[in-house]
Amino acid sequence: MRQLFATLLLGASFAVHAQTPAIDRMEPPFWWTGMQNKQLQLMVHGERIAELEPALSHPGVRIAQVTRVPNRNYLFIDLVVGEDAKPGSFEIRFSGAGRTASHAYRLLARAPGSASREGFGSKDAIYQVMPDRFANGDPSNDSLPAMADKLDRKNGGGRHGGDIAGMIQQLDYIAGLGFTQLWPTPLVENDMPAYSYHGYAATDHYRIDPRYGSNEDFVRLSREAKARGIGLIQDVVLSHIGSHHWWMKDLPTPDWVNYGGKFVPTAHHRTAVQDPYASKEDADNFTRGWFVESMPDLNQSNPLVANYLIQNNIWWIEYANLAGLRIDTFGYSDSAFLSEYTRRIMAEYPRLNLVGEEWSTKVPVVARWQRGKANFDGYTASTPSLMDFPLAEAMRNALAAKLGHNVFNEVYETLSLDYLYPEPGNLVLFVGNHDMARLYSVVGEDLDKFKMELVFTMTMPRIPQFYTGDEILKTSATGERNDASYRTDFPGGWKGDRVDAFSGKGLTPRQREAQDFVRKLVTWRKGQPLIHHGKLMHYGPRDNTWVYFRYSDSGSGKVLVAFNNNPKEMVLGVERFREMLGGVAAGRDVLSGKAYDLRSELRLPARSAIILELQVTP
Repeated sequence: MRQLFATLLLGASFAVHAQTPAIDRMEPPFWWTGMQNKQLQLMVHGERIAELEPALSHPGVRIAQVTRVPNRNYLFIDLVVGEDAKPGSFEIRFSGAGRTASHAYRLLARAPGSASREGFGSKDAIYQVMPDRFANGDPSNDSLPAMADKLDRKNGGGRHGGDIAGMIQQLDYIAGLGFTQLWPTPLVENDMPAYSYHGYAATDHYRIDPRYGSNEDFVRLSREAKARGIGLIQDVVLSHIGSHHWWMKDLPTPDWVNYGGKFVPTAHHRTAVQDPYASKEDADNFTRGWFVESMPDLNQSNPLVANYLIQNNIWWIEYANLAGLRIDTFGYSDSAFLSEYTRRIMAEYPRLNLVGEEWSTKVPVVARWQRGKANFDGYTASTPSLMDFPLAEAMRNALAAKLGHNVFNEVYETLSLDYLYPEPGNLVLFVGNHDMARLYSVVGEDLDKFKMELVFTMTMPRIPQFYTGDEILKTSATGERNDASYRTDFPGGWKGDRVDAFSGKGLTPRQREAQDFVRKLVTWRKGQPLIHHGKLMHYGPRDNTWVYFRYSDSGSGKVLVAFNNNPKEMVLGVERFREMLGGVAAGRDVLSGKAYDLRSELRLPARSAIILELQVTP
């Protein structure tokens, strides 16, 4: 009898335990007091959690609404975190149907000045890295038993082991080149069975991939970068996730991902969302279609999805003290969502910067998304910056072309369309990125043309961005897209590397020359307010030469930039430039130190770019 009684008690305890719901997740995992938006929506996941009613008691915090969805394993709790809310921990209790559960939640004190933080801007120069291919600072996390994709450095699509520790170790190198912002490609968990290294298929929005490090390591990267005068830009993906995302095992709603979870590819008709003649089918397919079968497309017209993504991005900005966001595949997101997303983030951080990737060479397509743009259909967004694909591609094409009559004409005419942008000076102009053939290969491994591209990018009225490895003349395939060739390991980032580009060991004389050129140019730009904020006047290209000026309204400073894409010296008369050269007798080249007499002519060396700081006579 005693044994039977004990057995009954044990069975009863198991029954009670089975009825007690386990809360697997509550996201965001914590929040802050003092935020501009007082609303906070918690996603709670646990077995049959929707059958319970939440309650809490904390000064200044109350539950405004509870939303239940078809999947009873989810509960969405709308909190109001009032002005009088106090930092601290409190329990959120769940009860009902004879079951109870609780979960501790924290409100942190917001850092002083967080809302008024200054984002990246025209005074900055951005250094982009692909963390997995940059530097391996902690080999112990290269492969992890619980994660599917293991280390395989021989595989161009495999993981190579670069991590946050490696980036921290090389911050002095980045700062020494003159760069003031760091943009790593996404670092959040990508627990995909293959191609997980690139980071654009998230499987957990609130967790740094442990093969890169921890959330705390990411915060340390931000802190260590800031100590060296470098801001941190986070790369975020709004439009899609990885097929192994934890949601996919238990979707909150049937419409959480587009097309009901069925793979329907996008046809990439990006103009369909702004074409007055477009069919609704094309417009819907562009934003709802999937990139590939392994990347389900999120339904941002579902307000719960939209709110989750917006809060997640705000959480990372606040948590890691970010200088801004780079938003992948920007236009592929639902247009109404993008309006609300950009509005809410800029309302929380009015001086922050967001740069969207709209990969189009057509200026009107890119300009549509920038804040202040008066679009024909009334559409508005609050995006401060976009990647300047039209201008970047125009210059790359110009320098890649065989010698012609006027290779710079496309660049000149593209730049003339700046009136279509509300804030052209806030665009990010780039030398290259992880999705494009290496610049040095594009220009036929011509160092002079390579230098022209850099001078152009660093002296335009834009925010310049550089891709790691270009400073040592990395090469790649130039035909059909070949990601593995664009994303090779940075030499010196792995123990045993024969070449160490961080120290210069093993670099060829030409690589050293290129690296020194980047360092000199970017460092010079860093201290030039005229390049950061000055006006631009350019003159139509002639005979493969092109001249433009950066100047101020006060006339106190002027810089002349000139390109000669000919295999011989070109002599230009200065009468044509009198509007800018009035009162100027000479200038000195920033790059060579050579003095130029500008009283009658401008002599441009063969295959060259010059930057003349002009001596203006009062």
